[in-house]
Amino acid sequence: MGALVFLGLGYSSNANASGSLQEVQQATKKITGTVVDAQGPVIGASVMEKGTTNGTVTDFDGNFSFNVNPGATIVISYIGYETQEIKIGNQSTYKITLKEDNALLEEVVVVGYGVQKKKLVTGATVEVKGEDIAKMNTTQVLGALQSQSPGVNIQAVSGQPGDGFKVSIRGAGTNGDTKPLYVIDGVAGGDINNLNPADIERIDVLKDAASCAIYGSAAANGVILVTTKQGKEGKISIQYDGNIGWSNIYRLPQLLTAKEYMQVMDLVRYNSGESPRNWADYFQGREQLLADYQSGANPGTDWIEALRNKNAVTTSHSINVAGGGDLSKFSIGAGYQYQDGGFGGKYAKSDYRRLTLRVNSDHVIRIRVSRLAISIQTYCLLLCVPTR
Repeated sequence: MGALVFLGLGYSSNANASGSLQEVQQATKKITGTVVDAQGPVIGASVMEKGTTNGTVTDFDGNFSFNVNPGATIVISYIGYETQEIKIGNQSTYKITLKEDNALLEEVVVVGYGVQKKKLVTGATVEVKGEDIAKMNTTQVLGALQSQSPGVNIQAVSGQPGDGFKVSIRGAGTNGDTKPLYVIDGVAGGDINNLNPADIERIDVLKDAASCAIYGSAAANGVILVTTKQGKEGKISIQYDGNIGWSNIYRLPQLLTAKEYMQVMDLVRYNSGESPRNWADYFQGREQLLADYQSGANPGTDWIEALRNKNAVTTSHSINVAGGGDLSKFSIGAGYQYQDGGFGGKYAKSDYRRLTLRVNSDHVIRIRVSRLAISIQTYCLLLCVPTR
């Protein structure tokens, strides 16, 4: 009797184990699939069962495989692509094609070496577009920024053509130096004075310390990010920009005549307790000239007027060629700028000439060897040194 009870218990236990195994097999379903985009397999895409932590990632060939509950919904996501949801039915194998999320590329601002959404940016930045710079018709970029960058103090070093500007964003962050860090197309340390204003796509000024932290101590005085014109996909376009103008000195100081100068110098000697100067000693053999000076018949030479260059010419000519396809883009710009000085005339010629050549090229080379995909981007920027 005891043996019968033992056998009965053993039989009942085996029946329950078999039933649980069948329930587990019915509760989950194995699915497989491949995740691709327009270029090929997507490596590392996330495939999750919606509402759970059950999921996996795609391998080097974009394949995935895992168990899900019958009737579940799987969510496929990857950075830069639209998230997709697929309801699991009777099918066991799936091929999912991801689409790029273009909305992520909109409403961005430059931060450091990259971009970030505007709503995430808390630093103080100033953006100036290239077309606004071109409207100013200046030979130097900083000259066009003077009236378009609030909070940035830009002063001409001198009146000499081509001498550049002194820029102060937050004051002197280093020992007596207010020069900010210039980053031209991602390359730090360039000279903005050598750029042609017609080649500028946009300029971003990073004014606060948080925006400049990525650059270290070199950005203690702020950062000016310059983006030149880039190639665009489509037909080749040719753009020409040219202007010419004339400038004159708005107001000149009134100088003393020869007679007034001699009177002032005699007064200086009198106030010093000395006798007036004997001007005849300076005009030996030219007594008539001295008499004309003293009578006012000859006012003397106005040296400022003699050095003034009337109708000083300023001109700029630029041409830009851009185009390309989905894998190769280019933008080539050449320019000539000339600025004649307001002073100099025939006695001391003062002018500034500059020839510039800029080449931006972006090429993507895709090599697929077994499970390895490689993308290469090349960039080139060439600037000619200005000449006087």
